[in-house]
Amino acid sequence: MNIPSVKCTIEIFSSVNPTEDPNKVKSAILNIFPDCEITIEKFSIKGDSNDLHSLENIHDTIHTMQSQKIYQRRLEKNLENESTWFYLNKQAAFAKKIAICEASDESPLGPIKVILTSPKIDSIIDWLVL
Repeated sequence: MNIPSVKCTIEIFSSVNPTEDPNKVKSAILNIFPDCEITIEKFSIKGDSNDLHSLENIHDTIHTMQSQKIYQRRLEKNLENESTWFYLNKQAAFAKKIAICEASDESPLGPIKVILTSPKIDSIIDWLVL
C-alpha cells in the first residue's frame, strides 16, 4: 500500500534523564526520524515532522515482523479524535533499530512517544498496519 497523501502531524517526545546525554537522545530520535526538527529542553526533547515518509521505517518494521494485528489494536486503543500514539524503545532507536513498546516501562530509560494527528488518521493507521 502506498503512503497516503493526507495531511499529518508527527510529534516525537522523549524525556532526558539526568544520567543521559541529550545529544544521544537526539541521535536516537534522528536515527528513526531523520527529517524531523528537534528542540532540546532541559529535561526533554521534542521532534516534529509533517512528512509521512518519516514513518516508512516503522511501517516496514511492522510488516517485517508480521505483527500488524497487534499494532493495529494498539493504535486503535490509543485513538482519540484525530490522534493516536505509540512508544518506541529509546535504546533500540539509538542503535538504529525500531522496537515498538506496548508500555512505557518496556524502555528502561523511558520511551520515545510518537503522536500522529490527522483528519484522516484511519487512513494512516491502515497504511501502517495493513
